[in-house]
Amino acid sequence: MNKRELADFLRRRREERRPGDVGLPDGAGRRRTPGLRREEVAWLAGVSTNYYERLEQARAPRPSTQVLAALGTALKLSEAEGEHLARLAGQAPPAPEAAEPVPEGVLRLLDRLGPIPAYVVNERLDIVAWNALAASLITDFSKLPREERNSLRLSMRGVCSANGENHFARQAAAELRLAAARHPDDRALVALTREYVEFSREFAESWRDHEVRPRPTLRKRIDHPDFGPLDLDCQTLHVPGQKHRLILLSAEPGTPSHKALEDLTTAAE
Repeated sequence: MNKRELADFLRRRREERRPGDVGLPDGAGRRRTPGLRREEVAWLAGVSTNYYERLEQARAPRPSTQVLAALGTALKLSEAEGEHLARLAGQAPPAPEAAEPVPEGVLRLLDRLGPIPAYVVNERLDIVAWNALAASLITDFSKLPREERNSLRLSMRGVCSANGENHFARQAAAELRLAAARHPDDRALVALTREYVEFSREFAESWRDHEVRPRPTLRKRIDHPDFGPLDLDCQTLHVPGQKHRLILLSAEPGTPSHKALEDLTTAAE
C-alpha cells in the first residue's frame, strides 16, 4: 500500500468533483475550497469523516475492498481510476513482472494490415513489434537500441510528434500511471517517467494530477525525409487479455497525407 500516493489521488479526485456531479446541492457562493468537502465524500461513501480525513493524510490503515468500492462510487471514478485506486491501496494483485510475448495472432495481423502502418506497445510504451510500413514511415526500429524503441523517447528525439503535444503527454501520463501502480519496482519505468517529466510540462502536470483516463485517439505529424509532413490519425486498440496495445496510423482519404501514405506504401513494396 502506498499511503502517500493514495492520499494524493483521493484529494485530487475530490477537488475535481463539483457537488452537482455527485447529486449534492451546488451551494454556489458558499464554498471556500475547490470541489467536494471531505465530510461530503465521507457521507457519500458511508465512512466516518475522521477515517476519510486520515486517508487523505496518509495516516489510515489499508481500506477494505468494500470501502474502496464505496469511495469509487462517491467520487464517480472511471473504471481505470477505480483500478488505480485499488492498486494504490494494495488491494489489487500485482501484475506479473515477466515480459509478455506479443501474441502470434497480433503478429500475423500486423503483417496483414497492408497499407496501414502499425506497431505494438507494452505497458511502458516500448515498441515491441511493428510492420514494414511503420518502419518505412517512422524509423527502422530494428536499428535502434532496445531502450530507444519507446514512444516517449521517440517523441523526445523528434522522430514523431502529436498535433497538440499536450494530448500525447496526457495520454502517456495516464498509461504510465497505471503501469507504475502495477509494477512499482520497475526501475526502467521510473527512469523513463523522470526523464519525460523533465521534458514535458504537460506530462509533469498530468502525472502530478494522477490522470489515468485513457485517450484512445490522437493526431500525429510525422516528417518523412522523402514524402514530407504527414498528418495522421493515431488509433489505439487494446489486445484482449493482454497489456499490449496495437497502434494504427491512417490518413483521411483525399488529403495530401493520404496520397503520401499511398506513395510510401508503393515504394515499400
